[in-house]
Amino acid sequence: MNKYKKLVFGLLLDALGLVSFIIPGIGEFSDIIWAPISGWLMTKLYKGKAGKVAGLISLVEEGLPGFDVIPTFTLMWFYTYVFKKETIENKA
Repeated sequence: MNKYKKLVFGLLLDALGLVSFIIPGIGEFSDIIWAPISGWLMTKLYKGKAGKVAGLISLVEEGLPGFDVIPTFTLMWFYTYVFKKETIENKA
């Protein structure tokens, strides 16, 4: 998947994580289902150790009430394609 498609997909997944705020009470129950799916998707989008760590963070972030506002997929995209890339370029 190209990096910009991955960004759009990540934005959609972050928006999906916010859906629980729309339905009070029922929304928090949906996080029980969404949290493991979110973690699994993160590990599929981003391979290696970074993907596993991000998957665990996503699982915890989506599972805890009130933390849905953190755009985990988008932050991971920026880490992978902006910040990490700059670090590699600076070492060369």
